[in-house]
Amino acid sequence: MERRVILAFVLALLIAILPSILFPPKKMPPRRPASPAAVDSVHGPAASAPASAPGARPALRPGAAPSVAVPETVWVTSTLYRYGFSTAGGALVSAELLQYRSFAASDSGRHVDLIPRGRPALVPQIVAGNDTVALTDWRFEPSARLVTVTDSGAHLSLSAEREGARVVLDYTFVPDGYRFEVVGKVSGLGPAGAVLVVGLGDGLRSVEADSADDFHHYAVVTKAAKTQGTAFSSLKPGDVKVLEGPFEWVGMKSKYFLLAALALDSNQTRFAGTIAVGGERDGKTATRCAASVTLPVAQAGAFRFQVFAGPLEYRRLAKVGHDLDDANPYGGFLRTIIQPVSNLVMNILLWMHERLSLAYGWVLVIFGVLVRVLLWPLNQRAMESSLRMQAVAPLMKSTQDKYKDDPERLQREMLKIYKEHKVNPFGGCLPMLLPMPVLFALFFVFANTIEFRGVPFLWLPDLSRADPYFVLPLIMGLSMFVLSKVGQIGMPPNPQAKAMLYFMPIFMTVIFLRFAAGLNLYYAVSNLFSIPQQYLIAQRRMRQGRKT
Repeated sequence: MERRVILAFVLALLIAILPSILFPPKKMPPRRPASPAAVDSVHGPAASAPASAPGARPALRPGAAPSVAVPETVWVTSTLYRYGFSTAGGALVSAELLQYRSFAASDSGRHVDLIPRGRPALVPQIVAGNDTVALTDWRFEPSARLVTVTDSGAHLSLSAEREGARVVLDYTFVPDGYRFEVVGKVSGLGPAGAVLVVGLGDGLRSVEADSADDFHHYAVVTKAAKTQGTAFSSLKPGDVKVLEGPFEWVGMKSKYFLLAALALDSNQTRFAGTIAVGGERDGKTATRCAASVTLPVAQAGAFRFQVFAGPLEYRRLAKVGHDLDDANPYGGFLRTIIQPVSNLVMNILLWMHERLSLAYGWVLVIFGVLVRVLLWPLNQRAMESSLRMQAVAPLMKSTQDKYKDDPERLQREMLKIYKEHKVNPFGGCLPMLLPMPVLFALFFVFANTIEFRGVPFLWLPDLSRADPYFVLPLIMGLSMFVLSKVGQIGMPPNPQAKAMLYFMPIFMTVIFLRFAAGLNLYYAVSNLFSIPQQYLIAQRRMRQGRKT
């Protein structure tokens, strides 16, 4: 039974994660940044393409000529972020997160900026009748050029007029979050029934050392009845996918960051739909996907939505509600099992980090020990069950020989033996099965959770990335070998068990070489702490064997 459980675990690893480990995507070279002037420019194909609506004509209202005024950037700064808004339509041209450093080679440790240069987000258009009004062609007058978010929040207003038409955009910022509200008022643009089309851009800027791995996580995520994701890689260049709403929120995510438009209030109009268009690729790696959302404009010409531009930080997103913390789903086909366990494990680790004021590395060490302490009684019961199974083995063998031609009678007699001798044939499996969900959960936690991004420990520069010196995978493999070796003390000779003794540690070491250092740390500590208990079990097994 134990061998079957081990094999099941190996097969699960092979199916779920081995292909991406053995055949990792090639590392992408850093993207060449555009010129600084491009930050303030919202013209060109990259800016206008994402905002186009199906069937809409990409033209200004008849008789309206675009302004020649050079757009400016209005900066809004808080302790968490520094957002830049263009006076050309109020598009978001920069979203700098002041508490996170970029690991991209071209950034030299600067702060994370979610918006690619020259590829703005929140690009607005208004579809009124048969006409499309691109607000990026309008030059808005800001209420201030520099805005500082205080403890009471902050406000920014952008307004523009042209040929009797008027558009006002009011932004409200909160001091303790990465959200802001956009309230718009449109008048003089024709008959009622207008639709606002907001281009979310064509992807976030990669700020990770391993850009290929970051691109692998790029997706458009939506929330209707449930959260769904459309990976960039699922759309070939030029492919168009229309997602039917209504949606509470729509976002674009990378591995650790999210830009999303939110319509969360119960009395607020939801986003009617989302349009995703496959973008350029670097080889087989999908790096871009233009996405836009549509929002009906009320008859009074008003519209309202919120924007989140920040980290995929579990607790912060969970406070928002509406399943926004599920914007980074993981677990693949095991999601329904893995995600709840991952959330539980994540909350425990965060609680220990905050309450004990310890570095996350030491939290993992303590957590690994605690898991084994909690499993100690179960391991003891499993050991006692194993000893009873060993004691009744001769009786079971004779029973099997006696009733080998009568399966029903054999089953009854075997159950009778189990009951009389208080033997549970599955008693040794449970202690092996229980740590597996935790181990799987930790794999996804370290692969997707921003709280561990860039966190050092001892010689490890980043708990969320592989050990650059492969020390922890080797310790993990060696501890697994010792644990198995001690576990075979006093057991009858078994060629298959001996083969597994050498194969499994080597196999698992190879698999874990590229896994997050935090996962290797937890597994190694768990194995090392289990060795003394396994030795005590082996000693008791030997004493029991001498008695029989």
